[in-house]
Amino acid sequence: MPPPVPSAEYLLILSGAALIGLAMLGSLAAWSWAGWLKLKTRELDARPRTTGEDLPAISQRIDLADLKERIRKLEAIAAGVDL
Repeated sequence: MPPPVPSAEYLLILSGAALIGLAMLGSLAAWSWAGWLKLKTRELDARPRTTGEDLPAISQRIDLADLKERIRKLEAIAAGVDL
């Protein structure tokens, strides 16, 4: 005996409930995302402001690290080591 076919009213109620549930989940996700963005904005605002004076020191460190890496590679080439 084949299973009974659900009626149109049953399918309408089921699809309506699924749509309402999906809308609730979507609105909860949007509300949570907005709250998370507010939290991150407050964290960024609470950080101490840095001046542009810190940037040259950082770029000098990066340049120094690049030079050290180049020297290491050149020493490896001179020693005959394959990188």
